[in-house]
Amino acid sequence: MLNLIFLIRPFVGDFCFMSIDKKHIESEIKKIVESLGFFFIELIIRGDKRQLVFEIFVDNEAGVTTENCAEISRVIHEFFDTVDDEISNYRLDVSSPGVDRPLIYLKQYTKHLNRNFIIKYEVDEELKQLKGKLIQIIDENLLFLFGKEEILIPFNKIKEAKVQISF
Repeated sequence: MLNLIFLIRPFVGDFCFMSIDKKHIESEIKKIVESLGFFFIELIIRGDKRQLVFEIFVDNEAGVTTENCAEISRVIHEFFDTVDDEISNYRLDVSSPGVDRPLIYLKQYTKHLNRNFIIKYEVDEELKQLKGKLIQIIDENLLFLFGKEEILIPFNKIKEAKVQISF
C-alpha cells in the first residue's frame, strides 16, 4: 500500500470563503491517485470563485508519463463533475514534480540511482551540503559517492535533495 502525504499551500483570492468541503475533496483525490498506483507530492489550490486552479503533483517509483497524467486528470475531472457546483469553473493541472523540486519520499530515489544530487543533510545537529552521485539504497539509507568517498546518509537526516541534470 502506498503512503500518501497531501500538502496544501495557503489559499489565494476568494477561495478561502467558498463553501467547498476541502476535506472531502482531498480524501477523494487521494483515493483516486492511489487507486491508479501513484502518490501525492503536493496540491496547490489557487485562483478565485471565477476560476479555481488545482495543481496536483504525483509521482511513482517508475516515473510519471504524460499518459499517466492524462488518465489521473480524466478520473479527477469525472469526480469533480459529481460534486457541488462550487467546482464548476476550474482548471486541473496534473504533473510530476519535475527535477527542480526536492525529493520528498524515499521511494522517489529509486528511479534516480546513478544520478548526481545536491544534498543538504544533518550530521550531529550540523547542516552539511554535498554534491554527489546516488549509488545505492540500503533499507532507509542512501549511499552517495562524493569524489572518491562513499557516504551513507540515513533518509531521515536528509533535509533537501535535488537531482542535478547532466548534459
